[in-house]
Amino acid sequence: MMQTPVILIVEDEDVTRLNLVSLFQAEGYKVVEAINGEDMHDKLSANDDVNLVVMDINLPGKNGLILARELRQQKNVGLIFLTGRDNDVDRILGLEIGADDYITKPFNPRELTIRARNLLTRTSTSEDENELSTDGIVTFNGWELDENSRCLTSPAGDSKRLPKGEYRALRLMLDSPGRIFSREQLIKQMTGRELRANDRTVDVTIRRIRKHFESDETTQELISTIHGEGYRFIGKLDK
Repeated sequence: MMQTPVILIVEDEDVTRLNLVSLFQAEGYKVVEAINGEDMHDKLSANDDVNLVVMDINLPGKNGLILARELRQQKNVGLIFLTGRDNDVDRILGLEIGADDYITKPFNPRELTIRARNLLTRTSTSEDENELSTDGIVTFNGWELDENSRCLTSPAGDSKRLPKGEYRALRLMLDSPGRIFSREQLIKQMTGRELRANDRTVDVTIRRIRKHFESDETTQELISTIHGEGYRFIGKLDK
């Protein structure tokens, strides 16, 4: 039997936090609350089974962007920013840090629960597939991608664990080298949702992936931009 997902709400505004707790509890989730970064870390330490963090950016003490970096170093969980900060700079920075989704206030409660459910489903499916994988090493241009751990290893031997969005986008392109993938196809693979107007999630994710490759001076361009169409992997898979 599938274990009930656990959601951690990090929100300092009492009314909003209590509304979120009630919203997710009504959907059948176990919910844990935190009001700031210190409280968040305490709750994560006490609850090893947290699957998803829904966090505001405007928090007392360390803001959500700083806490997201710390979270990514501490645990592998889904992360949704739920915030009143709706400018492109914060949105892009949040996605670059590794957030799986970014929702602005005021928000539609139904939309939030759907996005959370989809993220939890993708996370659970990805973990189940990894448990069933027996080899899971893809090699290309001196690099290695481990499907079990999502670690990307450079020709020099340096490894970094990719956020889920980066891993899914890269894995999709590696499955079909040379094929052009549209932004619509990539966002569907990465997040399970449709591409929205002015949505730069795919472009930000591709830029982050390219930065990994640029860290090794011997690596040529591996992901090409096809203007007006999308992106494609132009490297060479090892046999």
